[in-house]
Amino acid sequence: MSTTIGRPAALDATAASAAGGLGFGQSFGELLIKAYLGLFFFVLFAPIVFMVAAAFNAYPSPTITIWQGFTLKWFAAIVDDARIMNGLLNSLMIAAGVIAIAIPLGLSGALLLTRLESRANGILYTVLVAPIMIPGIVLGCTTMIFWRDAFGVDAGLFTAMMAQTAFIASYCLLMFMARLSRQDRSLEEAAADLGATPFFTFRRVTLPFLSPTIGMASVIAFLQSIENFPTTFFAIGPDYTLVTEIASRMRFGLSPMINAIGVIFIAVTVAASLVWAIGRMRAERRAQAGS
Repeated sequence: MSTTIGRPAALDATAASAAGGLGFGQSFGELLIKAYLGLFFFVLFAPIVFMVAAAFNAYPSPTITIWQGFTLKWFAAIVDDARIMNGLLNSLMIAAGVIAIAIPLGLSGALLLTRLESRANGILYTVLVAPIMIPGIVLGCTTMIFWRDAFGVDAGLFTAMMAQTAFIASYCLLMFMARLSRQDRSLEEAAADLGATPFFTFRRVTLPFLSPTIGMASVIAFLQSIENFPTTFFAIGPDYTLVTEIASRMRFGLSPMINAIGVIFIAVTVAASLVWAIGRMRAERRAQAGS
């Protein structure tokens, strides 16, 4: 009788011990994940917090360990610096040109690869995506040499724009291909059956479907162009952009004005993201209300 009664008790003790060990393993795993995430976000955002704080420090060198009081003079110094403002203007001009060229190129390449049923698709895809894998130094130098020797165009803003377009168009291509892979082709077939021309079908069916990706690809192209240094540096010749001007000043020590520029870019990026998110939420609500 005692053996019969004792056996379930032993089994219960074993089960409780196993459950306790399992609970400890789960808690340790959760603690490890939280520690990893904490370290990840610290490494990711600590430099940004340091940069933002240094932009408001009156000390003449970017630091927060030596605090000399809150100031906004570094933001005012941006407007007073002619080379910085001219470099920003050059960067915006190049970015606008890159968007105007890279979006149509990426879209046309994506349409070709998704619509063309050929054995050469794999080779064509590799050729169109290859510029992403090419080092920026090589792209910059070869673009500058090509336009100089073939067309007599001196290195400057135009060659920098074309060098950036060479690889940014590939990013746009991948984004458009991902979007087109989810398109319902039966809508285009129905439009063709009803007598619509290919251009009309593209304008009224395909283009509206691609409009969100066009906006996102334009933003990605703009950011890639603004922040690009190696390709721009080796293709722009005697001209300069905001990034190359900042890089050239690193030899003499950076000013907190550079931190202020970073704060402005962060603020603009966050504001644009919020506007886009709000617009998307409103569009989804209108779509749900319409359905």
